[in-house]
Amino acid sequence: MLTKFRETASGSREPGGDDRSNTAIITRTKPRTKRPSLYRVLLLNDDYTPMEFVVLVVERFFNKSHEDAYRIMMHVHQNGVGECGVFTYEVAETKVTQVMDFARKHQHPLQCVMEKK
Repeated sequence: MLTKFRETASGSREPGGDDRSNTAIITRTKPRTKRPSLYRVLLLNDDYTPMEFVVLVVERFFNKSHEDAYRIMMHVHQNGVGECGVFTYEVAETKVTQVMDFARKHQHPLQCVMEKK
């Protein structure tokens, strides 16, 4: 005859255990990575920055074709603001800084900002 034992809280074994009482279910949760927040990089219209300079900025810092850069520049000109791209926080912050430094270096008042999407 087989004697069943059950383990007590103190770690000792007592006769009369039930197999199901010692069964534990282990569940594993997979950690899910959260997608990073995205930020829109926007150019703001002003009355002094030449259109050609805005096209150059969009081509250089946002890797747009000349046609796309021209379309974005016209949108900024007609609507007062235009989106150049959507990026993670660090990338958007870098783009804004690069555009602002480049505009300042060339003595243009062009403004570039970022906003959470």
